[in-house]
Amino acid sequence: MRKIGYARVSAAHQSLDRQISALRTEGCDAIFREKASGKSVKNRPELEKAIDALGIGDCLVLSEWDGYTRSLLDGIALMVRIHDRGTLIKVLERSAMDLTCPIGQGVLALLSGIAQAERQRIVKRANEGRVAAKAKGVKFGRRRKLTAHQQAEALKRLEAGESTRAIGKLLGVSHATVARLAG
Repeated sequence: MRKIGYARVSAAHQSLDRQISALRTEGCDAIFREKASGKSVKNRPELEKAIDALGIGDCLVLSEWDGYTRSLLDGIALMVRIHDRGTLIKVLERSAMDLTCPIGQGVLALLSGIAQAERQRIVKRANEGRVAAKAKGVKFGRRRKLTAHQQAEALKRLEAGESTRAIGKLLGVSHATVARLAG
């Protein structure tokens, strides 16, 4: 039986080191790693490679279940896919769970539901925070590259016939930024 590991974090700035260390300690023959959102299992090429690498009797090893999914349906779909391949799932954070039997699989489905509920709470809190920030007048998005004074100066120079490249060089921005001002 081969052990195929899969590690995932949501954001590029997050580290996979802890998960990879746990998977190595478990003795995984191969470890697939990915930085992708936990919202959905779509567009996760490394997860697909990990599942494709599984042969009959092999085991997909995850360090944390919610590292795989935050959706009840995705969690159940994974269990079905793995079961249909004649392989097993092992979740290191849930060492007491035997995922080869119906009770263990039911517990895992329950955990998937809890992870999905947590994801919904996170999204709700984030949306409420954005609404509150907007009400306070907080501006979202990137800062403008040019101040209002610099924009006025750039427009004045454009009207005088200066090139966007020359103005951009003077203001320390690209010519495209200046060109967008002219609209």
